[in-house]
Amino acid sequence: NMATAIYLEHYLDSIENLPCELQRNFTLMRELDSRTEEKKGEIDKLAEEYIASVRSLESEQRVEHLQKIQNAYSKCKEYSDDKVQLAMQTYEMVDKHIRRLDADLARFENELKEKLDLSGYESPDARAIKKSGRGLKDKRGPKARGRKGSDDDSPKKKKMKSPDFGDSLLSVQPSDVLDMPVDPNEPTYCLCHQVSYGEMIGCDNPDCPIEWFHFACVDLTTKPKGKWFCPRCTQDRKKK
Repeated sequence: NMATAIYLEHYLDSIENLPCELQRNFTLMRELDSRTEEKKGEIDKLAEEYIASVRSLESEQRVEHLQKIQNAYSKCKEYSDDKVQLAMQTYEMVDKHIRRLDADLARFENELKEKLDLSGYESPDARAIKKSGRGLKDKRGPKARGRKGSDDDSPKKKKMKSPDFGDSLLSVQPSDVLDMPVDPNEPTYCLCHQVSYGEMIGCDNPDCPIEWFHFACVDLTTKPKGKWFCPRCTQDRKKK
């Protein structure tokens, strides 16, 4: 419809220059890498020269030679700092567009809901949501902002989750993941109240207030057979 087209057109306009900006930043980062490698080569050469001639050098010459090595190290650090700044800028650049997309989606959904409320029409999706009593959170599962969610993500299907930002994090420790910068808009899960990462499991209690849990937090290493209930729901069921 027209509203969708307008939102889409505006968003596409806003990201039109993003590929060029990303390419520019990545090129600059590669250049900084090359400069750093060259400088490291210089440091190795200077160190070898110093070791070979240190005994024959006067005290002032030694200081001068060591100063050259120190300056080369400082330059290396400067290049590395510049690269880190570029990487942070690049992340922020992409994240800014993601936040805008989230805001646009929220506005669009609200406008759509208002129109449906005014017309008195209730969509099949809305009826399904009311019937299930769980809403979009159940359908999407613990994905950052629900961008890649599907019905397959529901706890009933017992999907093991991997984070939105790549499978490589499956091999790292949870503490490493939690040290990374976190988008304040990203939802949290589990007993630990942290974002989605690694393998996750959904509680089979439809009224579970948390729904999704990291394997390590509930002492799991593999996907259990049959139905699985989180520690809180297991305790509640025992009381009943």
